[in-house]
Amino acid sequence: MIDLYTWSTPNGRKLSILLEELGVEYRVHPVDIDNREQFAPDFGKISPNHKIPAIVDRETGIRMMESGAIMLYLADKYGRFGAEGAAQWELVEWLMWQMGGLGPILGQVHHFVKNNKGVSPYSENRYQTEARRLYAVLNMRLEHRDYVVGDGRGAYSIVDMAIFPWIARHDWQEIDLNETPALRDWYMRLVGRPAVQTGYHIPQRTTEIPLP
Repeated sequence: MIDLYTWSTPNGRKLSILLEELGVEYRVHPVDIDNREQFAPDFGKISPNHKIPAIVDRETGIRMMESGAIMLYLADKYGRFGAEGAAQWELVEWLMWQMGGLGPILGQVHHFVKNNKGVSPYSENRYQTEARRLYAVLNMRLEHRDYVVGDGRGAYSIVDMAIFPWIARHDWQEIDLNETPALRDWYMRLVGRPAVQTGYHIPQRTTEIPLP
């Protein structure tokens, strides 16, 4: 049994999508970050950085924070959606790209463009410009392949699951997915997966998955 501590954010949705894809038993513990529940002392014992998501693996007693690390752990534990050989490092490479680049930059776009529009035109331009560059990088990566990692057409992995919830806020970022056709097609490929549709709405249904 996996205890998942999460909220309806891109980082939270990564884990619920993965757990749905794995088809393993898990229990959801909503952590309402709008009401600062992430700063509760008990949650701090699980996630010392007071960020969601976090898990407790009841089989092993392992407690983990940081979505990328948790995804690597679960892929290894259940032997699915990871990679082997050279593709393993390709997987780590693109997961770190999401963790260190795409997620933080899009988070800043959400802050300045979605939530505080007009407060700092400089910041809006800076982060939107970088966001569009990252979209272009991903679009180029997905040309002639179905998924981000792997040989040939690629293989569906935790990297796709990590990236998807951030791209699912393309409307917040004021980005038209039709400007990046390969990325758009990949996005729709994932939208069509039942586990993605279910995992996206955990711990609660807020909005439907936005379409291009």
